Amino acid sequence: MPAAPRTIAVDTSVIVDLLGDDSRADAAESCLREALSLGPVVACEVVISEVVAGLGHSSQLMDALEEMGLSYSALELRSAARAGEMQRRYNERLRGAGKRGTPGPMGTRTVPDFLIGAHALLQCQALITRDAGFFRDYFKGLKVIVPKGS
Repeated sequence: MPAAPRTIAVDTSVIVDLLGDDSRADAAESCLREALSLGPVVACEVVISEVVAGLGHSSQLMDALEEMGLSYSALELRSAARAGEMQRRYNERLRGAGKRGTPGPMGTRTVPDFLIGAHALLQCQALITRDAGFFRDYFKGLKVIVPKGS
């Protein structure tokens, strides 16, 4: 009996790279093609809204994502709750270090970062992202895929 297809989530940074014209676009496209050969690749509403906010043209963007083979996967209640728990831990960690929201090397983390991670952890089998360190740190057990060359 064949194995069930693996659903892989994609992070905002990878979609932005994919729509760009530099070397990151090639790495993102190659990674996406490989992931699509394993099963569905999905973006949650947070990723879609971040990409539209950054790049605009929502109808054209949705068409482009569909052409790429990406699907939409809604965030479940349990993922939203986990994201809130992880955001609280992050804030406590900052306070414990005396940093009070001070940006780290990857900037200050906001709820969308945690929503994307929780969606990938609880509803998918992996996440394609350039931000491997953050997701590995806060979402133990999440398989993180980084496009080569990113």
